[in-house]
Amino acid sequence: MGITLRAYLEPIANWFAQFDLPEPIVHWGHPVMMAIVVFVMGGAAAYAGWQGRLATDEGVAVEQKQAHAKIAPLMYLFVVLGATGGILSLVMQGEPILESPHFWTGVGAIALLTTNALIAATKFGKDNQALRSAHAYIGSTAIVVLIVHAVFGVQLGLSI
Repeated sequence: MGITLRAYLEPIANWFAQFDLPEPIVHWGHPVMMAIVVFVMGGAAAYAGWQGRLATDEGVAVEQKQAHAKIAPLMYLFVVLGATGGILSLVMQGEPILESPHFWTGVGAIALLTTNALIAATKFGKDNQALRSAHAYIGSTAIVVLIVHAVFGVQLGLSI
């Protein structure tokens, strides 16, 4: 599967390679940009989501839920785009794609975030409290997986 995936991605990676990007950007661009997405946007989305759930003041709860609803979809988009960039970076550097725990934790995080996006898209099953709770805990798990993913990413970056 990795060979087939690489065959599809090499033309795209070669297109980016024509720009003669400096090696540090190819090597560390993905981790730096994704650190911003995960820690800043992910942290803000998680904080706002939990504040929206736990706030006793209805106005604060609504405000935090609205903030979460603005940040989380953008974070999801940037995580998916960032994963694409990370995979292309590996292809550009001639590295294997599917062999690292960094890749698999990324897939897991995207699966969790996609599950959460689908739950939110159903309006939480028309405001089903069990789905709202599942959404909160799945999102929190996704953030933890993304932190583990970052650790594996640093290890991967230092190893290549």
